[in-house]
Amino acid sequence: MSKPDKKLFLLDAYALIYRAHFAFTKTPRINSKGINTSVAFGFTNTLMEVLQKQRPTHIGIAFDTVAKTFRDEIFKEYKANRQETPEDIRSGIPIVKEIIRGFNIPILEMDGYEADDIIGTLASQACKQGFEVYMMTPDKDFGQLVTDCVFLYKPAYMGNAVDVLGPKEVCEKWDIENVSQVIDMLGLQGDTSDNIPGIPGFGPKTAAVLLKQYGTVENIVAHAADLKGKQKELVQTYGDQAILSKKLATIITDVPVAFNESELAYSGPDAEKLKPIFNDLEFKSISARAFGEAMAEVPRVAPKVAQLSMFGQPENTQEAALAGDRKSLSSKTVQYTQVENESQLEGLVAKLKEQRHIAIDTITDDVANFDYQWRGIAFSYRPDEAYYYPIDSAEKATNAAKIFAPVMTDAQITKVGHNLKASVIIMKKNAVEVAGPLFDSMIAHYLIEPEASHDLPIICAQYLAYDLLENGSLKDRLCERADNLLQLRVKLQAELEERRVSKLMSDTEMPLVYVLANMEFEGVKVNMDSLAKMSEELKGESDKVQYDIFKMAGTEFNIGSPKQLGDILFDKMKLIEKPKKTKSGQYATGEDILATLAPKHDIAKKILDYREYEKLRSTYVDALPKMMSKADGRIHTDYRQAVAATGRLSSNNPNLQNIPIRTEKGRQIRKAFVARNDDYLFMSADYSQIELRIAASFAKDQIMIEAFRNKRDIHTTTAAKVFKVELEKVTPDMRRKAKEVNFGILYGSTAFGLSQNLGISRTEAAEIIQSYFTEFAAIKRYMDDSINNAREKEFVETILGRKRYLRDINSRNVTTRGFAERNAINAPIQGSAADIIKIAMVNIHRWLAKEKLKSKMTMQVHDELVFDVHKDEVEIVKPNIVSLMKHAVHLEVPMEVEVGVGLNWLEAH
Repeated sequence: MSKPDKKLFLLDAYALIYRAHFAFTKTPRINSKGINTSVAFGFTNTLMEVLQKQRPTHIGIAFDTVAKTFRDEIFKEYKANRQETPEDIRSGIPIVKEIIRGFNIPILEMDGYEADDIIGTLASQACKQGFEVYMMTPDKDFGQLVTDCVFLYKPAYMGNAVDVLGPKEVCEKWDIENVSQVIDMLGLQGDTSDNIPGIPGFGPKTAAVLLKQYGTVENIVAHAADLKGKQKELVQTYGDQAILSKKLATIITDVPVAFNESELAYSGPDAEKLKPIFNDLEFKSISARAFGEAMAEVPRVAPKVAQLSMFGQPENTQEAALAGDRKSLSSKTVQYTQVENESQLEGLVAKLKEQRHIAIDTITDDVANFDYQWRGIAFSYRPDEAYYYPIDSAEKATNAAKIFAPVMTDAQITKVGHNLKASVIIMKKNAVEVAGPLFDSMIAHYLIEPEASHDLPIICAQYLAYDLLENGSLKDRLCERADNLLQLRVKLQAELEERRVSKLMSDTEMPLVYVLANMEFEGVKVNMDSLAKMSEELKGESDKVQYDIFKMAGTEFNIGSPKQLGDILFDKMKLIEKPKKTKSGQYATGEDILATLAPKHDIAKKILDYREYEKLRSTYVDALPKMMSKADGRIHTDYRQAVAATGRLSSNNPNLQNIPIRTEKGRQIRKAFVARNDDYLFMSADYSQIELRIAASFAKDQIMIEAFRNKRDIHTTTAAKVFKVELEKVTPDMRRKAKEVNFGILYGSTAFGLSQNLGISRTEAAEIIQSYFTEFAAIKRYMDDSINNAREKEFVETILGRKRYLRDINSRNVTTRGFAERNAINAPIQGSAADIIKIAMVNIHRWLAKEKLKSKMTMQVHDELVFDVHKDEVEIVKPNIVSLMKHAVHLEVPMEVEVGVGLNWLEAH
């Protein structure tokens, strides 16, 4: 059967743009004007590879818009955990769109729908019109759309060849019987990238087994009573969530867009449009390829090392040589051994004890809430050689911990790994305390490139030109990881030293791994009865305010639907004459809009109350009990070191940073966090105004320094200077405005921003800022110096030398440059605050261990440390914690720590 002569390629723009970003994070492409062109370069190379090798007759490129979709309507947390868009992507997207237009390729986007939905709809329609359709994206979720004439085209990346998947290949990859079950798999196991929850503890194996038996998520939920043990409990608890997750994961194919064959026909590039763009970007070789011209010179690649092209043809001969030298398990000789009998284990332990550095990789099952079990460990102590020990029971895990304890507790052996915290915890769960220096490749790479992806496959590809296995036996995958981790250490250590962050790595971040492992292991107790009572109260408040809203509106409607709410407020009730609309044409009903309306219209205030009650109930009060470990009845948050570019820690399951404190109802949630038993009290130690103290110290502003030293209120002092009145004549309103300026200035607040936050005119806001800079000239000088130094070096650093790279600081784009300038001012301050609390945590952890105290550090939230303090130790722990926090580093401004002790977090804070 001959193939159709009509070949349509539909490209998922953002997925390919992000690939370009991650491929060049280590060595971004900077042209002679100082502009980061990585995103445009990577995307264009990918596009040209398709055009020149696949020769599509028709092509379209789909983008998401900023408008919300039905998924946001049915699940408020959809994509909520996505990090802020990286700077080079924000500035690169407009350029990418210009390049696409230069190729005469249609840009496909529609408010209210994701690019996935547009691609799905057009693919379905084109297939019916005799086209062979290729959905070009690295996103495996598109497998649900594959048919005999619609294929998933995964582009080449990191040395992997192009992968074209039809129904057979999709089913094999997912271990399912038909492609429609892709959404059932996603419904069960969730998707962290889109914050689709699924069923906690369900991985691909569990999901595949259940789908083979029951066919769909809905059928599994309907037969929950037939399941056994943990599976039964999880499906009964999270069944509705799984059905919702399936709906979120479903790519719709009925977007109101018609497939137009002539509009998508590819006619070739427009030289008049494209050549000036390529010239401006200095894409000489790309221009030559596009228009068949001789190449005049090789474009510059920055910095020092030639960048391996991950997209299409390499850019120069050195890159070509590198691209041809990719390694994988199939291309090298290795010795990966599964160790089982006692003599082999004894021999391995003896060999490991002789080493200075050993690489470790552990694996657990995927049970949620800290109740996971150890399933295997691999060691490597020389290249191309590794040893794997499988663990299939709790008894074997305990035995393994005893066997490897002499190695794991040896303070002379450096343990190398990726996310070593997990290995430290799993040993701790089996009564072995890991000791000695650590080298974590994830955190090393985080210090080298804070905003890049720190996934091990990407790091191996970048530094070792090695492609880790995606599939294969557990033995091979764990051994391969351990083997490559051992080799990565040397490369990463060299770069840490070159970037002058090796001391930060060894003295702060690596000791902190032990601290966080200990905190996670201890966990924190939450009073379930208190939460249940709070849930009832919030439901009652929510129902009452909903009744009031319906009464005021004169009708019942879905308060959670922005569209219905907008129609009620602005069409039916006509609260304002010219209401603001979103890009999708709906009325804007965000918190800022409602807060503006609330003083005049009671319904707006009631809606804000309703939203708060519902969010508190669903996100915290009802969610926290589901996160409790069955083993000890405590909640064990997951602290992550390698997420925030500033150096701040983040926490997940639950996210402790987001537990509200601004409202009375929100604060009540802290009441449920209690000490572990009656022998303990809850203690909170919080740095006071640490970022302002750091700013004053960095700027050497004598007025601020004196105010802090004399323990005067800094906001009152600022108000007195800015408004030119005596200290005792500062009004509460003056202090409020000064406080907003003190914090706002450090975050790049403009006159417009200040006017919005304070509810004053832009003129008054500008006058306040001008007066502030006149009175606090040293702060203004610090800000200007920070920006000028960053322009020269393209990075800023913290008190410990942590670097934040600002490659767009010299951008010609005003918005992009402004963002980098704000980071130049704030990143050293915020990052130094992170450094200080990390040092304090390490010192406190060591002191508690040295003194053999029963008290435990249990949580870190922003600038606050939380403890379970034994009642007999309060008098010794409290002053020592304060001292260790205050003297973590030396600043010109003294640090202050506020400490509270109580029966719960609310009392203690």
